[in-house]
Amino acid sequence: MTGMTGGRGLRALVAGLALAATVFSAAAQEAGLGGRARLDSAGSSLAAAGDGAVLDLRLSQAVPWRVRLLGAPPRVALDFREVDWQGLDPATLGTAAAVAGLRAGQRGDGWSRLVLDLARPQRVAQAGMTVDADSGRARVVVQLSPVDEAAFADLTDAESRPAAFAAQRPEPAEGPLRVVIDPGHGGVDPGAERDGLREADLMLTFARELEEMLLRGGGFEVALTRDADSFVSLESRVRIAHEAGADVFLSLHADALGEGRASGATVYTLAEEATDAAAAALAARHDRDDLLAGVDLRGQDDAVARALMGLARTATTPRSDALADTLVETIRASTGNMHPRPRQAAAFSVLKAPDIPSVLVELGFLSDAQDRANLTDPQWRGRMARGILEGLRRWSDADEAAAALRMR
Repeated sequence: MTGMTGGRGLRALVAGLALAATVFSAAAQEAGLGGRARLDSAGSSLAAAGDGAVLDLRLSQAVPWRVRLLGAPPRVALDFREVDWQGLDPATLGTAAAVAGLRAGQRGDGWSRLVLDLARPQRVAQAGMTVDADSGRARVVVQLSPVDEAAFADLTDAESRPAAFAAQRPEPAEGPLRVVIDPGHGGVDPGAERDGLREADLMLTFARELEEMLLRGGGFEVALTRDADSFVSLESRVRIAHEAGADVFLSLHADALGEGRASGATVYTLAEEATDAAAAALAARHDRDDLLAGVDLRGQDDAVARALMGLARTATTPRSDALADTLVETIRASTGNMHPRPRQAAAFSVLKAPDIPSVLVELGFLSDAQDRANLTDPQWRGRMARGILEGLRRWSDADEAAAALRMR
């Protein structure tokens, strides 16, 4: 189970849920599971934990879920999509002084709800789901701890709108910012090529220079998705980011357009619909490169994983947008070289980690002579790297400040 001690803790929690759902998918399909999850009442419990309580639910399978605090009267609501509560007996589940009562039922909108009526104000101190890889059975644990009435009122006001995992609001992070740099393409996939230059080579060179600048600047931990001219699938790039505990994912590219003229840096975030025809073409190309290598991420998302990732993105998307906006400002200030529309969105698969703020930076276009000159100029690359470093610092400071405000 993952706690809530940090904005990065929220990302880790939802990452675990999304990955657990993916593991569950194969097991559930093999076992023939589907539809509603069933409550294992014998294995579930409610118990006191100091002045708080711990709810431990055992389910026949993983389902998307969320937890919220409700006021007037004080309650904790757990919504699941969805659970058959047959067999739930509050008398045998257990008791805790902090919980005055417990009830469950179907909401009629494809969701079911379990409500804990609180005897005194509580907050959700921890919440998490784990899934057994072999059986697909799930365990949900929610820990409550006491707060005063004013703090509880603030929490319920902040959670007045339905939100996935709203109780796990980010807190200010501590320690270095963990950045995963993703040099696009590599190995059998050279990317764009012009005048003897290969996108894969240029991006690896810049990624190493950016890594060195971040480490020299202090306050960063850095990992690369590749540090050689080797092929790394899109799926593996995201997996590497998860394994590194990334707080930020930066994918680096320098594409080429066959028609028209484009130049300057562009910062992309994820969008289901590309912002324009050019963005759509670039997204299709990057996805196609991965499909040609035999990896199709789209076929691996089961319904549960899709739902969980959608919930996670409700928290991550605004943070990615803020990161992209900040990078546009700092890159422009450092290099003066930006695309006329420097802030765009497209359906790049490499940006689809639901729990990590992610952006794709097109440093320029190999189809443009000036951009080619910039990408091969160490001084220009240094200015670009400084712009990215400054953008990461500004964004991290603003992100932590916003997280602190949400905790008040």
